[in-house]
Amino acid sequence: MDADDPNFFSRLARGDGNTFEDLLRNAPRDDDSNAPRPPDVPFYVEEEPETPLQQLIRRWVNERHAPDILPTEEDLLSRLLDHIRSQSETVQLLRSDPSSSEEEHFRIMLVQTEVERVKFIVRSYLRTRLFKIEKHARYIMTNPDVQQRLSQSEVDHARRFARLTDQHFYNTVLQSLPESQQTLDDRILFVPSMITEPDKTRAVFVRARQNCPPVRLPDGTALEMQKGHISLTPYWVVEQLVARGEVELV
Repeated sequence: MDADDPNFFSRLARGDGNTFEDLLRNAPRDDDSNAPRPPDVPFYVEEEPETPLQQLIRRWVNERHAPDILPTEEDLLSRLLDHIRSQSETVQLLRSDPSSSEEEHFRIMLVQTEVERVKFIVRSYLRTRLFKIEKHARYIMTNPDVQQRLSQSEVDHARRFARLTDQHFYNTVLQSLPESQQTLDDRILFVPSMITEPDKTRAVFVRARQNCPPVRLPDGTALEMQKGHISLTPYWVVEQLVARGEVELV
Protein backbone atom coordinates (compact mmCIF):
# COMPACT_ATOMS: atom_id res chain seq x y z
CA MET A 1 0.00 0.00 0.00
CA ASP A 2 1.44 3.36 -1.07
CA ALA A 3 1.31 6.07 1.57
CA ASP A 4 1.36 8.73 -1.17
CA ASP A 5 -1.97 7.44 -2.50
CA PRO A 6 -4.67 10.09 -1.75
CA ASN A 7 -7.03 7.25 -0.81
CA PHE A 8 -4.54 5.77 1.63
CA PHE A 9 -6.54 6.57 4.78
CA SER A 10 -9.78 5.43 3.18
CA ARG A 11 -8.35 2.00 2.53
CA LEU A 12 -7.78 1.59 6.28
CA ALA A 13 -11.55 1.52 6.85
CA ARG A 14 -12.72 -0.67 9.72
CA GLY A 15 -15.69 -2.98 9.81
CA ASP A 16 -17.90 -0.34 11.47
CA GLY A 17 -17.57 1.99 8.43
CA ASN A 18 -15.33 4.54 10.18
CA THR A 19 -12.09 5.25 8.40
CA PHE A 20 -8.86 5.85 10.24
CA GLU A 21 -9.04 9.47 9.08
CA ASP A 22 -12.50 9.82 10.64
CA LEU A 23 -11.31 8.39 13.90
CA LEU A 24 -8.46 10.89 14.01
CA ARG A 25 -10.79 13.74 13.18
CA ASN A 26 -13.29 12.77 15.90
CA ALA A 27 -10.71 12.00 18.58
CA PRO A 28 -11.05 14.20 21.73
CA ARG A 29 -8.58 16.99 22.22
CA ASP A 30 -6.04 16.80 25.04
CA ASP A 31 -7.58 19.85 26.69
CA ASP A 32 -11.16 18.53 26.46
CA SER A 33 -12.12 18.18 30.13
CA ASN A 34 -15.42 16.49 29.19
CA ALA A 35 -13.75 13.69 27.29
CA PRO A 36 -13.95 10.29 28.99
CA ARG A 37 -10.69 9.19 30.57
CA PRO A 38 -9.48 5.64 30.92
CA PRO A 39 -9.80 4.27 34.44
CA ASP A 40 -6.75 4.60 36.67
CA VAL A 41 -4.90 1.34 36.97
CA PRO A 42 -3.15 1.03 40.35
CA PHE A 43 0.56 0.44 40.12
CA TYR A 44 1.72 -2.20 42.54
CA VAL A 45 5.33 -2.89 43.34
CA GLU A 46 5.79 -6.24 44.94
CA GLU A 47 8.55 -6.00 47.53
CA GLU A 48 11.00 -8.83 47.60
CA PRO A 49 11.43 -10.55 50.96
CA GLU A 50 14.52 -9.61 52.93
CA THR A 51 17.49 -11.93 52.81
CA PRO A 52 19.02 -13.05 56.15
CA LEU A 53 21.89 -10.61 55.58
CA GLN A 54 19.51 -7.70 54.96
CA GLN A 55 17.60 -8.62 58.12
CA LEU A 56 20.83 -8.64 60.13
CA ILE A 57 21.93 -5.27 58.72
CA ARG A 58 18.58 -3.72 59.69
CA ARG A 59 18.78 -5.14 63.21
CA TRP A 60 22.44 -4.10 63.47
CA VAL A 61 21.59 -0.48 62.61
CA ASN A 62 18.65 -0.56 65.04
CA GLU A 63 20.87 -1.89 67.81
CA ARG A 64 23.52 0.76 67.21
CA HIS A 65 21.03 3.65 67.36
CA ALA A 66 18.64 2.43 70.08
CA PRO A 67 19.54 3.53 73.64
CA ASP A 68 17.97 0.37 75.07
CA ILE A 69 19.03 -3.20 74.29
CA LEU A 70 16.80 -4.87 71.71
CA PRO A 71 15.66 -8.52 71.55
CA THR A 72 18.39 -10.95 70.55
CA GLU A 73 18.44 -12.56 67.11
CA GLU A 74 19.88 -15.97 67.94
CA ASP A 75 18.17 -17.88 65.13
CA LEU A 76 19.19 -15.35 62.49
CA LEU A 77 22.79 -15.28 63.72
CA SER A 78 22.92 -19.06 63.83
CA ARG A 79 21.80 -19.35 60.20
CA LEU A 80 24.28 -16.73 59.04
CA LEU A 81 27.18 -18.24 60.97
CA ASP A 82 26.43 -21.67 59.50
CA HIS A 83 26.41 -20.10 56.04
CA ILE A 84 29.70 -18.30 56.71
CA ARG A 85 31.28 -21.52 57.92
CA SER A 86 30.11 -23.39 54.83
CA GLN A 87 31.32 -20.66 52.46
CA SER A 88 34.70 -20.47 54.18
CA GLU A 89 35.22 -24.22 53.86
CA THR A 90 34.28 -24.09 50.19
CA VAL A 91 36.71 -21.23 49.56
CA GLN A 92 39.55 -23.11 51.23
CA LEU A 93 38.89 -26.21 49.14
CA LEU A 94 38.83 -24.23 45.90
CA ARG A 95 42.01 -22.34 46.80
CA SER A 96 43.86 -25.59 47.41
CA ASP A 97 42.78 -27.00 44.03
CA PRO A 98 45.70 -26.53 41.58
CA SER A 99 43.39 -26.95 38.59
CA SER A 100 41.45 -23.77 39.37
CA SER A 101 41.62 -21.20 36.60
CA GLU A 102 42.47 -17.54 37.00
CA GLU A 103 38.81 -16.62 36.54
CA GLU A 104 37.81 -19.05 39.29
CA HIS A 105 40.42 -17.54 41.60
CA PHE A 106 38.91 -14.11 40.96
CA ARG A 107 35.47 -15.43 41.88
CA ILE A 108 36.94 -17.00 45.02
CA MET A 109 38.29 -13.58 46.02
CA LEU A 110 34.83 -12.03 45.59
CA VAL A 111 33.25 -14.73 47.76
CA GLN A 112 35.93 -14.28 50.42
CA THR A 113 35.37 -10.51 50.41
CA GLU A 114 31.63 -11.00 50.92
CA VAL A 115 32.29 -13.46 53.76
CA GLU A 116 34.55 -10.93 55.50
CA ARG A 117 31.87 -8.24 55.10
CA VAL A 118 29.28 -10.45 56.79
CA LYS A 119 31.77 -11.29 59.57
CA PHE A 120 32.32 -7.57 60.20
CA ILE A 121 28.58 -6.94 60.57
CA VAL A 122 28.16 -9.92 62.91
CA ARG A 123 31.09 -8.79 65.09
CA SER A 124 29.86 -5.19 65.21
CA TYR A 125 26.34 -6.33 66.13
CA LEU A 126 27.65 -8.51 68.97
CA ARG A 127 30.07 -5.84 70.22
CA THR A 128 27.23 -3.29 70.33
CA ARG A 129 25.10 -5.64 72.43
CA LEU A 130 28.07 -6.47 74.68
CA PHE A 131 28.73 -2.77 75.28
CA LYS A 132 25.11 -2.20 76.34
CA ILE A 133 25.08 -5.30 78.55
CA GLU A 134 28.18 -4.20 80.44
CA LYS A 135 26.99 -0.58 80.70
CA HIS A 136 23.58 -1.59 82.11
CA ALA A 137 24.47 -4.88 83.82
CA ARG A 138 22.84 -4.04 87.16
CA TYR A 139 19.76 -2.63 85.43
CA ILE A 140 19.44 -5.86 83.43
CA MET A 141 19.78 -8.07 86.50
CA THR A 142 17.08 -6.13 88.36
CA ASN A 143 14.65 -6.13 85.42
CA PRO A 144 13.30 -9.56 84.37
CA ASP A 145 11.56 -8.09 81.31
CA VAL A 146 14.89 -6.93 79.89
CA GLN A 147 16.44 -10.33 80.56
CA GLN A 148 13.85 -11.86 78.23
CA ARG A 149 15.44 -9.95 75.34
CA LEU A 150 18.86 -11.51 75.95
CA SER A 151 20.22 -14.93 75.13
CA GLN A 152 21.19 -17.20 77.99
CA SER A 153 24.88 -16.56 77.44
CA GLU A 154 24.26 -12.79 77.50
CA VAL A 155 22.31 -13.06 80.76
CA ASP A 156 25.14 -15.11 82.29
CA HIS A 157 27.67 -12.51 81.19
CA ALA A 158 25.58 -9.67 82.64
CA ARG A 159 25.30 -11.54 85.94
CA ARG A 160 29.06 -12.15 86.16
CA PHE A 161 29.89 -8.58 85.14
CA ALA A 162 27.49 -7.10 87.71
CA ARG A 163 28.93 -9.33 90.43
CA LEU A 164 32.53 -8.37 89.57
CA THR A 165 31.61 -4.67 89.46
CA ASP A 166 29.88 -4.85 92.83
CA GLN A 167 32.89 -6.63 94.35
CA HIS A 168 35.25 -4.03 92.92
CA PHE A 169 33.20 -1.12 94.31
CA TYR A 170 33.02 -2.81 97.71
CA ASN A 171 36.76 -3.48 97.93
CA THR A 172 37.76 0.00 96.82
CA VAL A 173 35.15 2.28 98.42
CA LEU A 174 32.08 0.79 100.04
CA GLN A 175 33.79 -1.20 102.78
CA SER A 176 35.11 2.08 104.21
CA LEU A 177 31.61 3.56 104.52
CA PRO A 178 29.03 2.99 107.25
CA GLU A 179 27.09 -0.23 106.82
CA SER A 180 23.88 1.64 105.94
CA GLN A 181 25.65 3.21 102.95
CA GLN A 182 27.34 0.14 101.51
CA THR A 183 24.62 -0.80 99.03
CA LEU A 184 24.43 0.18 95.37
CA ASP A 185 20.65 0.17 94.97
CA ASP A 186 19.64 3.01 97.31
CA ARG A 187 16.68 5.03 96.06
CA ILE A 188 16.68 8.44 97.71
CA LEU A 189 14.08 11.07 96.92
CA PHE A 190 15.31 13.76 94.51
CA VAL A 191 18.59 11.87 94.03
CA PRO A 192 19.39 10.09 90.73
CA SER A 193 19.29 6.32 90.89
CA MET A 194 22.60 4.55 91.45
CA ILE A 195 21.62 2.01 88.78
CA THR A 196 22.37 3.29 85.29
CA GLU A 197 19.34 2.93 83.03
CA PRO A 198 19.02 3.49 79.27
CA ASP A 199 18.07 7.05 78.33
CA LYS A 200 14.85 6.47 76.39
CA THR A 201 14.28 10.22 76.05
CA ARG A 202 17.17 10.43 73.59
CA ALA A 203 16.10 11.59 70.13
CA VAL A 204 16.39 9.12 67.26
CA PHE A 205 15.65 9.20 63.54
CA VAL A 206 13.08 6.61 62.46
CA ARG A 207 11.83 5.58 59.04
CA ALA A 208 8.46 3.89 58.63
CA ARG A 209 8.62 0.51 56.89
CA GLN A 210 4.84 0.51 56.55
CA ASN A 211 1.86 2.69 57.42
CA CYS A 212 2.00 2.97 61.21
CA PRO A 213 -0.71 3.65 63.78
CA PRO A 214 -0.57 7.12 65.37
CA VAL A 215 1.75 7.64 68.33
CA ARG A 216 1.58 10.32 71.00
CA LEU A 217 4.36 12.93 71.03
CA PRO A 218 5.60 14.64 74.22
CA ASP A 219 3.61 17.80 73.42
CA GLY A 220 0.37 15.79 73.24
CA THR A 221 -0.02 15.82 69.47
CA ALA A 222 -0.38 12.63 67.45
CA LEU A 223 2.14 11.53 64.85
CA GLU A 224 0.96 9.17 62.12
CA MET A 225 3.79 7.99 59.88
CA GLN A 226 3.16 6.72 56.38
CA LYS A 227 5.46 4.25 54.67
CA GLY A 228 8.83 5.85 53.90
CA HIS A 229 8.26 8.80 56.27
CA ILE A 230 11.29 9.83 58.38
CA SER A 231 10.84 11.51 61.77
CA LEU A 232 13.01 12.73 64.64
CA THR A 233 11.42 11.79 67.94
CA PRO A 234 12.30 10.55 71.45
CA TYR A 235 13.00 6.83 71.46
CA TRP A 236 10.24 5.98 73.93
CA VAL A 237 7.65 7.32 71.48
CA VAL A 238 8.51 4.69 68.85
CA GLU A 239 9.87 1.96 71.12
CA GLN A 240 6.96 -0.41 70.47
CA LEU A 241 7.01 0.29 66.72
CA VAL A 242 10.70 -0.65 66.63
CA ALA A 243 10.03 -3.83 68.58
CA ARG A 244 7.28 -4.84 66.12
CA GLY A 245 9.45 -4.04 63.10
CA GLU A 246 7.09 -1.37 61.76
CA VAL A 247 9.83 1.27 61.78
CA GLU A 248 13.61 1.18 61.58
CA LEU A 249 16.21 3.50 63.07
CA VAL A 250 18.46 5.42 60.72
